[in-house]
Amino acid sequence: MTTAAATPLIKGAFDDDPRRYEHLTKIRLEDPDAIARAARERKPHPGVVLGKQNFIVAADHPARGALAAQGRPAAMADRRELLDRLRIALANPAVDGVLASPDIMDDLLLLGALEGKLLFGSMNRGGLAGFVNEFDDRFTGHTAAALEALGATGGKMLTRICLGDPATASILESTAKAVDSLAERRLVAMVEPFLSTWVDGKVRNDLSPEAVIKSVAIAEGLGSTSAYMWMKLPVVAEMERVMAATTLPTVLLGGDPTGHRDEVFASWGAALALPGVQGLTVGRTLLYPADGDVAGAVAAAASLLRTEEITGKEAGK
Repeated sequence: MTTAAATPLIKGAFDDDPRRYEHLTKIRLEDPDAIARAARERKPHPGVVLGKQNFIVAADHPARGALAAQGRPAAMADRRELLDRLRIALANPAVDGVLASPDIMDDLLLLGALEGKLLFGSMNRGGLAGFVNEFDDRFTGHTAAALEALGATGGKMLTRICLGDPATASILESTAKAVDSLAERRLVAMVEPFLSTWVDGKVRNDLSPEAVIKSVAIAEGLGSTSAYMWMKLPVVAEMERVMAATTLPTVLLGGDPTGHRDEVFASWGAALALPGVQGLTVGRTLLYPADGDVAGAVAAAASLLRTEEITGKEAGK
């Protein structure tokens, strides 16, 4: 951490020694195979079941050059601070796993922070924030083969569909290939679709119910099988209609909301009660709360989750 004037205090942080993660550099320099060993030796997650909603912390934003959170343009730039926040969040037993780019995943493996957790790798990070070709979102992160070697649960891909940008064709094709590559290994493809457009030189996602429903219809048809596919969807108005558009397991994304936390959490709680919603995948909202209380924000979000397995009778069998 830097001084309190530059960065809000992280309540419950480990310490502010600038060398606190230097041992990671030593391992990477002298024993890089330690990452693969940590992946092989870690305790796996017991497995997902319908009704026991999963709580996944997202930390793949920096790899896209998206460092802003809570109005701070470079909030996620300090890797030491980000790791502090992630370790606090992952220490809560209600947090089932992490969604991360390879560099962050490797750090967390070396820190032993992923014991018993779900691991989702971030696969396409090439559509850099603000990039002139942002829709040309190349797969530059985890591959399906790398995720299999890590013992991961699956991979996540952002699939932005812009009808006015020819790069959309390649991202749809790349997403379909990634879905198939993951399915061949029985790994989950967590697909995050949006209908998007250019507005004043910036990418904007259409968060109307109609647009989200159409994005789901397009995304769930990508690839030769949907057997291992999940949806990752924003919480928008009329979520009942959105969730009626799919039978795929769905996790809700948190984004970087600007509203009051109580209002945001209330909208999540209502959406989590809908059929097919299997949990939350949230990053900046919880890792960078306005009051600096990461543990408190994570605990509050965890309290919204359903923890009882849905039986055959409840599921309509």
